[in-house]
Amino acid sequence: MANKVKQIHEFGQSIWLDFIDREIISSGKLQKLIDEDGVRGVTSNPAIFEKAITSSSDYDADIKEFGKTAKTTEDVFFELAVKDIQAAADLFDQVYNEGVVGADGYVSLEVSPFLALDAEGTAKQAEELWKKVDRKNVMIKIPGTKPGLQAIRQSIAKGININVTLLFGLQRYEEVTEAYIAGLEDHLAAGHNIAHISSVASFFLSRIDVMIDPLLEEKGLSDLKGEVAIASAKKAYEIYKRVFSTERWKALEAKGAKPQRLLWASTSSKNPDFKDTKYVEALIGPDTVDTVPLETIEAFRDHGIAADTLMLGLEQATETLQRVKAAGINLDEITQKLEDEGIDKFNKPFEKLLKAIEDQQKKD
Repeated sequence: MANKVKQIHEFGQSIWLDFIDREIISSGKLQKLIDEDGVRGVTSNPAIFEKAITSSSDYDADIKEFGKTAKTTEDVFFELAVKDIQAAADLFDQVYNEGVVGADGYVSLEVSPFLALDAEGTAKQAEELWKKVDRKNVMIKIPGTKPGLQAIRQSIAKGININVTLLFGLQRYEEVTEAYIAGLEDHLAAGHNIAHISSVASFFLSRIDVMIDPLLEEKGLSDLKGEVAIASAKKAYEIYKRVFSTERWKALEAKGAKPQRLLWASTSSKNPDFKDTKYVEALIGPDTVDTVPLETIEAFRDHGIAADTLMLGLEQATETLQRVKAAGINLDEITQKLEDEGIDKFNKPFEKLLKAIEDQQKKD
């Protein structure tokens, strides 16, 4: 029987795993996901690393070792993270080099969440991490905050692969595409080749519905519960199609530039009333990525339905967002709030992680 997760790739979408730890790499489980499920990349974030490092003794020896020379606890963390990212990137090297070189096989490492509103600090750390990991198939994650836009453009202009994270709103997404294209133009103008640069824009889904669904219920729009995030994603894909078909883009494409693919993030269903594969099934389509937690991959393998769904119901998606607006719900305000909360959601586990590393260092 065909593997249902692998079938998604037939529709032009790449599945990346939204998880990393040492055990999954060393045990061969990650390799198995590549071989059997066709997983084509990995994403990480501060919360994922916090869970990996605090719930395992796999990192204890390195914490001691790196602690001898590192200036700060944060430096110790990045030494640990870089080691994992390098090991995962090496596993995905074959995926990176198959078919169209650089189309897939990326492993993402995020800058410190404390820098989310610091453009210069983000750009500086992105370059440091890029050099430290030293793998062509790594992506440095930068949040798509207002200050993040400048850091994204600067980083692309330096030839760094960027995964833009924490996107919720359509206007901000369009600004991110502009930062990417302008960064490519800057790199080209400086006399460099742009064919090796790759980027994704990570659009977060289920968190939108978690916040908006109670408001829909209040306004008598219960039929739209669980639909606004998917409608927004479909509209984002429309923006993607438009932006990456302009004359301006074609000039870059002629020089070897790759479009900045949309990546669907936060795709596990947070509402138990929804099917656990709901968000994955609704947004399968060409030239996109879906980063999926392990339990959602397992659920899809068991009972997911792979079909070309992304371009279906575009008129309905437009109508959904119009009805939300007509009900007096301000999506721009909601997406800004989600961005602010998203920064906080990464800051807290990062603080907890640094404290755990500190405590570990104090042990004999």
